[in-house]
Formats: sequence, C-alpha cells, structure tokens
Amino acid sequence: MAYELAQVNIGRLVAPLTSPQLKDFVDALDPINALADAAPGFVWRMQTEDGNATAVRAFEWDTGTSAGIIVNMSTWRSVEDLAAYVYSGEHRAVLKRRREWFERMPEAFTALWWVPAGHRPTTDEAEDRIRHLRAHGPTPYAFTFRETFPPGGAVAESGQADWFCKA
Repeated sequence: MAYELAQVNIGRLVAPLTSPQLKDFVDALDPINALADAAPGFVWRMQTEDGNATAVRAFEWDTGTSAGIIVNMSTWRSVEDLAAYVYSGEHRAVLKRRREWFERMPEAFTALWWVPAGHRPTTDEAEDRIRHLRAHGPTPYAFTFRETFPPGGAVAESGQADWFCKA
C-alpha cells in the first residue's frame, strides 16, 4: 500500500486575525501557501471551498485564553519533503516570527502520521492525533519531526538537526 504523510499544526492566536498585530502574518498567508502548493512532494492542503484555511473551525477545546485557534493541515509524499519546505527559505522566516502572533504552547501543537495515498484527513482525525501525541509522546500513530516513524513502522528514527527552528 502507498502512503502519504499527514501533518497538522495549530496555533493559539495572541490577537484576532483582523488585528494590526497579525497583519504581517495574514499578509504572508497567500504567498506562503502558494510556496507550499508548489513545493516538491506537496499533495494537498486543507481549506474551505473559497480557499481560506483560516476559516476552518477545529480544536475549539484547546483555545484557552487565546484569541482563537488557527489550524494548518496538509499531506506530503514524505517527511523529508515536508521538512524541506517547513525549514527552508521564506517559510522559515515566517516561522521565526511566530512568537509575535501565537502564544507559546508547552504541549504538542504539531503531529505527523501516515495515511493511505489519496486519503484526506479530517479535523477530527487531526484532533485525535494531537491528543494522542500529548498523552503518549511520539508513536507510529502520531509523531514529530524529532522522532519519526516510517509507514507501518514501529521503530523510531531521529529527525535531522536542520529540521528544527529554535525561535
């Protein structure tokens, strides 16, 4: 069976998306999403029918005292393809500014998992993977860039050092 890598990442907003504080983030959304769409190994990105990923409602239980939750979910051909996009170029520059726009989250806010090729994960699946990762740490069911698993594999593999952003 062929597999694709699913990823979800969430952020707790420090202010509403319409606020001046988030203007640079909102202005970067379309160009950064276009880069993802054109990146080697990209397969699919969750968004509404009109192309707005920020309008997707999920993880409402995890809002805390924030201005709301923003969700990003996509599928990729491999962990390496996703990491090459996430940790290089323009996306890394935006990633380094995340503390301006998102609350620090002490618990897992990104989860990776394998899905059958062509499957489009739902927000319910993503919520389940984040909850599992928070409760059990990295496993084949939900893992991170630091500790990955191959499709159907039970043996963890270490992520590459350049896959991490210290910001």
